[in-house]
Amino acid sequence: MEWGYTLAGLAVGIMVGMTGVGGGSLMTPILIFGFAVQPAVAVGTDLLFAAITKAGGVWAYWRHGVVHWQVVKRLAMGSVTTTLLTLWALNVSGVSEGEHSDLITSALGIALILTSSALLFKNWVGSILKAQEDHPVVSALYRIRQDEKHKAVATVLTGGFLGVMVTLSSVGAGALGAVILLFLYPKMKGVEIVATDIAHAVPLTAIAGLGHSAVGTVDWSLLSFLVVGSLPGIYIGSHLGVKIPDKVMRPFLAVILLGVGIKCLV
Repeated sequence: MEWGYTLAGLAVGIMVGMTGVGGGSLMTPILIFGFAVQPAVAVGTDLLFAAITKAGGVWAYWRHGVVHWQVVKRLAMGSVTTTLLTLWALNVSGVSEGEHSDLITSALGIALILTSSALLFKNWVGSILKAQEDHPVVSALYRIRQDEKHKAVATVLTGGFLGVMVTLSSVGAGALGAVILLFLYPKMKGVEIVATDIAHAVPLTAIAGLGHSAVGTVDWSLLSFLVVGSLPGIYIGSHLGVKIPDKVMRPFLAVILLGVGIKCLV
């Protein structure tokens, strides 16, 4: 079984290295459906797995000066609060005794479907919004990002939403966060969106993961095997990623996530 965990870490690491997404989106379902790990334990362990594997990316982006720390601060104001509240609610309602497995699996399914949609339809949605600028709803959305105060509030609320989803499912800090930031901050470059998103995801997943540990839903032995496999996987994936077109890999990953998300809900 230990070798199976390590191979799972390797496979997910390769996918993360190739596409930049898929850590929590793939690892948690693999643990639940492939290894029959209790959903809460799978989520808690994967949160710390994500924090560890993404930490190096924050350091690299910080050195290049592409992290927008003001945006990270706004996201964290919302996410840290909702993460702590969600952890408290899970703890007092018996998550460590196996309660809420159905809730966690359903939240995982919703998060996977939203992530898949973000990967598949990001450009299409952007084109639709641009073509419908005069529509009252679309106009209201554009006014939010044009007004600094409204944009700040929207960013905090985005962080709050991500805090709940990530704590319940370990999914959402990556693709979902990046898509929302792309809309709210259109002047940010692509690398700045990714860097800022990861800079927020690392403390978010670390806090949520440590919170799960405090309530007894982290398997430290399992975590060690996953990390051992993922580190060479990310290295391999980063080299393969430059050879396989992103337009091929992302739809492939999105379809997988969509299928797993539907399985979680049925």
